[in-house]
Amino acid sequence: MSASDVKDLAPRKRARRATQRLTMADVAKAAGVSASTVSLYFRRPEAVSPHLAERVKTVIDEMGYVPNLMAGSLAAAKSRTVAVILPSIVNSFYAETYNTLQRLFSASNYQTLLGVSEFSPDSEEKLIRAFLAWSPAAMVVTGLQHTPQAKAMLASSGIPIIEMWDMPTPENEAVDTSVGFSHFEVGRQQASHLYDQGCRKIAYIGAAVHLDMRVRSRADGYEDEVERRGLHQPVALTAPDAASTPVGCWLFDEVLTAHPDIDGIVCSNDTLALGVLFEAKRRNIRVPEDLTVIGFGDLTFSNSCLPPLTTVRPPQQEIGRLAATHILARLAGASLQPSHYNLDCQVIVRDSTQGPRHPA
Repeated sequence: MSASDVKDLAPRKRARRATQRLTMADVAKAAGVSASTVSLYFRRPEAVSPHLAERVKTVIDEMGYVPNLMAGSLAAAKSRTVAVILPSIVNSFYAETYNTLQRLFSASNYQTLLGVSEFSPDSEEKLIRAFLAWSPAAMVVTGLQHTPQAKAMLASSGIPIIEMWDMPTPENEAVDTSVGFSHFEVGRQQASHLYDQGCRKIAYIGAAVHLDMRVRSRADGYEDEVERRGLHQPVALTAPDAASTPVGCWLFDEVLTAHPDIDGIVCSNDTLALGVLFEAKRRNIRVPEDLTVIGFGDLTFSNSCLPPLTTVRPPQQEIGRLAATHILARLAGASLQPSHYNLDCQVIVRDSTQGPRHPA
């Protein structure tokens, strides 16, 4: 767009009363295109020719125009938004998944609405009801544990629904499509790795099990592997508190008081594992010579703490990528059946478990 094409934009902008909202028709008139072209630019910018797209963009920037997306929503019965509900934004692995979702949706001109349930089913139900009232194009929720009312609202929403970070079971089926992994298998992997390092008696510690069923599922996987190996009875200790380093210290202290012969600790996440490492250092317990420790999450500190922490890395980015790709394909008109993407987690072996445990 040439300078002469836009030279009169500033006077028109100054002349317009501040209380008068710019419309799509104003942008179209200033750019010398139809209102439908401007509308298409906002909905599917790749469908507008580069020449016209540049003209429209220049006018939008000059006029400071912000589209009224809800007006289009009323006509189309849906908006250019995707609602995402996370249980927490403290855990960085949820944040990594959300960042991936946001990036991919934004690239296709969709915006995300973020809600945080704090692991409360009732809070999640309220968020689902509030978000559906805004007619989102799709919704992403975490896990498959919902109130009956929430599940009913999701099932009758008529929009693509993704349940992520978990896998459906016969007792707990997915509403639509799921993208996740088996937390039961994670707990089994954690315990199996410690046994393979030579441990003879391992314990599980977890936090907020009554709130996060995924933590409970990992504990079940640990217990299954303990029973399969047959070396001892399961030793599992959990706290109602949210996971934190001090809670990890306390739980480890409680385990050692009841079971001083423990030589391995499976932690429900890396934050608890860090507390175990701190408490072991305070007690002059050598890791991994006297005690092996494994976490979950591969959080940012896991590779830099002393010793570096062995952990299970969940597929955070892959969950976000598959969820966004599936939703965008359906919103573009693809006829896709509900799918269940069962992903694998990776055991990241570091110094907290490496080395011989017991002499042959």
